[in-house]
Amino acid sequence: MKKEYKVAIVGATGVVGRTALRVLEEKNFPNVNYILFSSKKSSGSMVKFQGKDYIVYELKESSFDIGFDYAIFCAGGSVSEKFAPIAVENGCIVIDNSSFYRMNPNVPLVVPEVNPEDIFENKGIIANPNCSTIQAVVPLKPLDDKYGIKRVVYSTYQACSGAGRYGIEDLVDKNEGENLKKFPYQIHNNCLPHIDVFVEDGYTKEEHKMIDETRKILHKPNLPVTATTVRVPVENCHSESINIEFEKSFDLEELKNELKNFEGIVVEDEVENNVYPLATKANGHDEVFVGRIRRDYSVENGINIWVVADNLRKGAASNAIQILEKLLEKQN
Repeated sequence: MKKEYKVAIVGATGVVGRTALRVLEEKNFPNVNYILFSSKKSSGSMVKFQGKDYIVYELKESSFDIGFDYAIFCAGGSVSEKFAPIAVENGCIVIDNSSFYRMNPNVPLVVPEVNPEDIFENKGIIANPNCSTIQAVVPLKPLDDKYGIKRVVYSTYQACSGAGRYGIEDLVDKNEGENLKKFPYQIHNNCLPHIDVFVEDGYTKEEHKMIDETRKILHKPNLPVTATTVRVPVENCHSESINIEFEKSFDLEELKNELKNFEGIVVEDEVENNVYPLATKANGHDEVFVGRIRRDYSVENGINIWVVADNLRKGAASNAIQILEKLLEKQN
């Protein structure tokens, strides 16, 4: 008789939590039972999931006493800071979507296509990377393995859904001035080079996240990486321009084939037919779409690529559930 697994979904009523529930419905894992949690404010509500009505319970310190095998945290860092250790103490493995544990040296930071082996080095907590980092490192991995990455320059064009429900509302409602709920300026008709807070060196925390997380996931702590992250008036799906310099020379067609043959990548690169990745096409998908693949003639061995992915799915919920899937596969 197969074991029944018990999985907690923390933050089930938020934007990422609801996306996680949709992805779990699609995956339809056998022998898995779910219990949904939220803050006190949303507790008691009902969520339609897997064809049934699920009650959402308030997350408390005693919530994990009943014994969970796994938990997916889709809430903020303060929730993860407080409750993830409690879950671990009760024998649960936590997959955390917040930023709180990402750079903890004792916590693996995982994108399953890139460093799946790190999943099983966990001490109870596995961190899900930042949305903008996840989609970037998927194409970086095969190229690093083949040619050796020497330097990376990120320029991102990030959707409002990455800022949560209020970010979407600022876009959809065309909020201005005193009506803004999330952004310091209107996002309608604007691009804001300001994601998360600014720090002393003039970078934002989002930019530092991309730099630090890329190094950790690729196991290249000294890799030169720089980033400029920008919020754009798009509801969902992040787009990124990535400039990569390699240690080795490359044949461009061979490089494209390396990307085509890598798990989780869809290459859309027929510029003669105006085929390239678009947010509207990536929406609702778990793959990372790569196009505009071309040489950078300003350096000896460089390329530019355009990378688009659904930041709520691959950039958050789906990546966490892919980690859960790897854990369940090993158990079975």
